[in-house]
Amino acid sequence: MPPTPKDAHYARLRRDHRDRKRARGEGGDPVALPEGRVALYGLHTVRAALENDERKVHRMLATENALARLAVGDIGALPFPVEIVRPPAIDAFTGPDAVHQGIAIEADALAPKTLEDLGTAKLVIVLDQVTDPHNVGALMRSGVAMAADALVTTARHSPAESGVLAKAASGALEHLPIIHARNLANAIGELNNRGFQTIGLDSDGPKPLEQTVAGDRIALVLGAEGKGLRQKTRATVSDLARLDMPGAIRSLNVSNAAVLALYIARRHLGAPA
Repeated sequence: MPPTPKDAHYARLRRDHRDRKRARGEGGDPVALPEGRVALYGLHTVRAALENDERKVHRMLATENALARLAVGDIGALPFPVEIVRPPAIDAFTGPDAVHQGIAIEADALAPKTLEDLGTAKLVIVLDQVTDPHNVGALMRSGVAMAADALVTTARHSPAESGVLAKAASGALEHLPIIHARNLANAIGELNNRGFQTIGLDSDGPKPLEQTVAGDRIALVLGAEGKGLRQKTRATVSDLARLDMPGAIRSLNVSNAAVLALYIARRHLGAPA
């Protein structure tokens, strides 16, 4: 549903409230949650979380308007308490800079998967120390749109599950399993052994990605902006490939590069069965 005049009114009030707090030097940090729990917010994010059987929700904070837009029916039938509040109460829960759209939940973080859970997966994304949650979230959204089966990240130097990551993913966090690898080179080696063609995206790759994809199981490996793939990662993937940019700007944001690479890989693999 499009924003209503009431939404715009409350948004202005929240902005004015944040500006006044900043002027007073007040940071407005979010509330501390028990270990293993996260605050998720935004209509798409919350709706996807409620539809995920693997997501345990402990409570919801929502304005009356946001609840109407969420359209969950009888809130008394939900297996967790729902608090009807005004926007400042949600600001205090999520932090004042969160674009929460009048709704937030406290939930358990999802349990990470392992490479053993890949099963018959055909398309996997691997990230080599990509740390920006906005980029990773946007990349996850593209991954779900292109029917990727999983996301493999480093256990360290990668964003933890958070409201920022989930909001950027716009619901994709609930659909794309995440696998944390303690040693990324070992994980890539295991993907190789499982029959994946592991392709590292590199501006100096010998051939374009379109001419490189060849297998029936593909893992696209992307590095952080600036430093790109680490040397050990470059040495472990089965192939290196580039994305040719014919324009004046020769590089892309990592999330934009990912969606282009995913499109090429999905076109090669065909529609999922």
